[in-house]
Amino acid sequence: MKIKFRDVSSGVVEARAVIEIASGIYLNEVTLLSRNNQIEVELPQKSFKGKSGKFHHLDIVTFENEDKKTLWQMEVREKFLEWRKGNKKVLVYES
Repeated sequence: MKIKFRDVSSGVVEARAVIEIASGIYLNEVTLLSRNNQIEVELPQKSFKGKSGKFHHLDIVTFENEDKKTLWQMEVREKFLEWRKGNKKVLVYES
C-alpha cells in the first residue's frame, strides 16, 4: 500500500493521506487526528441532509468486519508515524 501524507497545520488534524488501494486507484482525504495524545485514523464520509432535516453520514470505504478495519487503520497509523519521524512538524508563528 502506497501512502502520501500532507501536513495540516491547525487544530487536531495532524495530516491528510492519499492512499493507493490498487494500481491507479486512490482513496483521498483519509485524516489523521491527534486526540488525547493518540493518533486516530478517520475515514472519509459522505454526509447529506434527509427529508426530515436530520443529517446522515455514510462511510465511503466499508470493511468486511471490524477486525479488518482496525488492522487497516493500524497499518496507516504506523506508516504515518514512520513518515513523521523523517518529516518533523514545522510551526509558523505570526506576531
